[in-house]
Amino acid sequence: MTGAMAPGADDLGRWTDKYFLRTKAVIEHFGDVEATYAIFMRRPVVCAPRLAIEWLEGVAAERGVTIRIDLQFAEGKWVGAGEPIMYITGPLAHLIDCETIFLQKIGPACVAAYNATVMCAELPNVAFLAMDARHCAGTDMAEMMAYAASVGSDRAKRKADATGFIGNATDATAHYFGQAQGFGTMPHALIGYAKSTVRAAEMFHEVHPDIDLIVLVDYFGQEITDALAVCRRFPELAAEGRLGVRIDTPGGRYLEGLDPPTSYAVLERHVPHSIRGYRDETELRYLIGTGVSAAAVHHLRDKLNAAGFDRVKIVASSGFSPAKCRVMSLADAPIDIIGTGSFLPEKWSETYATADIVEYDGVGRVKVGREFLMRK
Repeated sequence: MTGAMAPGADDLGRWTDKYFLRTKAVIEHFGDVEATYAIFMRRPVVCAPRLAIEWLEGVAAERGVTIRIDLQFAEGKWVGAGEPIMYITGPLAHLIDCETIFLQKIGPACVAAYNATVMCAELPNVAFLAMDARHCAGTDMAEMMAYAASVGSDRAKRKADATGFIGNATDATAHYFGQAQGFGTMPHALIGYAKSTVRAAEMFHEVHPDIDLIVLVDYFGQEITDALAVCRRFPELAAEGRLGVRIDTPGGRYLEGLDPPTSYAVLERHVPHSIRGYRDETELRYLIGTGVSAAAVHHLRDKLNAAGFDRVKIVASSGFSPAKCRVMSLADAPIDIIGTGSFLPEKWSETYATADIVEYDGVGRVKVGREFLMRK
């Protein structure tokens, strides 16, 4: 059984809130009714309901009952705070113990889809790779987040003509991005194993000659030196546009050759407007701070171009959230590809979806304060 379909009907009772199970027993004792649930969230999201709906329909089929789902917003549509995403109607005894799992499968996906949309729309000319799998709490979440990234990406493609997410890191969920397998070349572990950035690139290319070569260049703190060394070692790949360098510089230091004054100078030369107005502390860090800053990307591009490697791609990773993408857009950072897991919801409390019954046997009734959920 895939993550989208787990748990099944037979195992559902072990994973659902106890008060739902005890209420289910009361309803079965006194008589079932048809109930209609409204599902909503307290913040704006992008509708990503497919995995939740498929799971609920699967449980209903296992139990041999009929449910009706009235989806108010199609997949990929913007949903306002408090707006019912859908209404679900069916026998209460068979819906009430599904609420726990259903809400788990819809809330986080909708928030992650929202974040993915914002990131792709902020940087429409940049390709994104979903590198979230290591940060997910298990394979169910990994599937949910890959699905959500694909939904958010598709919305950004429609609304902002964005490149969006072109793939992800694992084979299991690559299909959400229209791919047969996951993308990726080398982690820092390979650089350490090879004892040299250039040697790691040579090893990788020897084993995977048909894959475009993306080389991590921050392991030894010599991003510029090692990037140019790799380019000189593989001039044909560089000229063909099949070579890229990835920077994942940690937040504890600057990219090689930079410090605060030189970072300001880089942006003053390329995008003076980015440092002219008021910037809060976070924005300044993304612009001229340590780690993978806008200044770092511009500086690396300058050095590659000056050495004649203008077709070598820059791949950036390390904390690319909606906020960081917004600043990179402001600074016109010359990034070709972003590897990110930071479309994952930052505040988990914002992912909480809520279900309230709004009709019993067709008669409207809801707790005081939730009248806004009633069907219009």
